[in-house]
Amino acid sequence: MRVVVQRSREASVTVNNHVTGSIKHGLVLLVGVTHDDNEKDVEYTADKIAGLRLFEDDAQKMNLSVQDVNGQILSISQFTLYGDCRKGRRPNFMAAAKPEHAKALYDMFNERLKEKHGLTVETGVFGEMMDVALINDGPVTFIVDSQT
Repeated sequence: MRVVVQRSREASVTVNNHVTGSIKHGLVLLVGVTHDDNEKDVEYTADKIAGLRLFEDDAQKMNLSVQDVNGQILSISQFTLYGDCRKGRRPNFMAAAKPEHAKALYDMFNERLKEKHGLTVETGVFGEMMDVALINDGPVTFIVDSQT
């Protein structure tokens, strides 16, 4: 699994002119799944993100997690994270998981953030064209990858 993590002051996702998810203070997650990802990748990635200290404390040090600041999550599926742009001019998406496999793990990922970590998780709509709006706080952006 590969997740782009962006600290956000507010964010929303719209599908067909309908807002399907929105948050105030928290994290925007762009979530990609590859063929050999499994439940262990979901667990590692969700647990890592829930505990990452990406928010500033009173001393202006990044010492607080999204849980510590009562932040929310906006999770958006994004197969293009596994696009390979090394050859030619058109990205190759062979490393992206098939939709059935990706959706199952994406749903499991979001449920783990909710159930194990008690986070509020808003989402887009898997497989749909989405318009994402966010105010990136910092900007603070990291990539969490379950496989090295």
